[in-house]
Amino acid sequence: MRYSSYAFMSCCPEDEGISVVTTTWNEQENLEELICRIRATLKGIHHEVIVIDDSSTDGTLEVAKKLADVAVSKPREGQTKGLLYGAKLAKFPIIVTIDSDLENSPELIPELAVKLREYDLVVASRKILPRISERWAAKTLGKLCGTSDFYSNFRAYKKEALASHLQGGETFGGELIVVAKRRGCRIGEIQYEAPPRRKKPRIGGTIRANWRITVASWKCFLIYLTSQQMKLSFNYHQASFSANS
Repeated sequence: MRYSSYAFMSCCPEDEGISVVTTTWNEQENLEELICRIRATLKGIHHEVIVIDDSSTDGTLEVAKKLADVAVSKPREGQTKGLLYGAKLAKFPIIVTIDSDLENSPELIPELAVKLREYDLVVASRKILPRISERWAAKTLGKLCGTSDFYSNFRAYKKEALASHLQGGETFGGELIVVAKRRGCRIGEIQYEAPPRRKKPRIGGTIRANWRITVASWKCFLIYLTSQQMKLSFNYHQASFSANS
């Protein structure tokens, strides 16, 4: 079942909205279409589009400044840091992260947002994972975290489910879901059929991409194993907030 923006509007307060965050590096050819599709999908919903650009050289930032609500350039530091940077700039309580290469369908954003009524983080999981390293991560880290697509960065977060800082450097978004899981957040997912990948993925060719994802996975395992106290801390602060409200 697919949801329209009206489904989100019908179950949300009038003052609630969605912040959509994407990171870019030389995505001039895709960014305008992405933002236009986000705007069309969220028509009638309070929303903002935040673009965090990793020092593109093809004019991506200029397109972002023209079409996005927030456009920021920073040194090239990787996708995970960019997503968290953008999330911290968000003004709405629901944050959706999405890739800028058009491999994620913005039309699914309302469905992700509606599912946040049941969960703290919702992943849009691809039905078919193209790389062996991604399939391995899904069977290991994915099972630990409750998702069949551990490295999908097409996600909806409640703001409080996001990490405050990063420990592992570039983990292609993996650390963000590990931190949420160890905090005790409820993680759900929807599934969708992703379009074919671009011919030259930013992450690299087959060998390089699988190597980089495997390294990121081991980082995420280490973070998972060394963050045992996070859930207790998160639950304590939730209980304190409830008691004081």
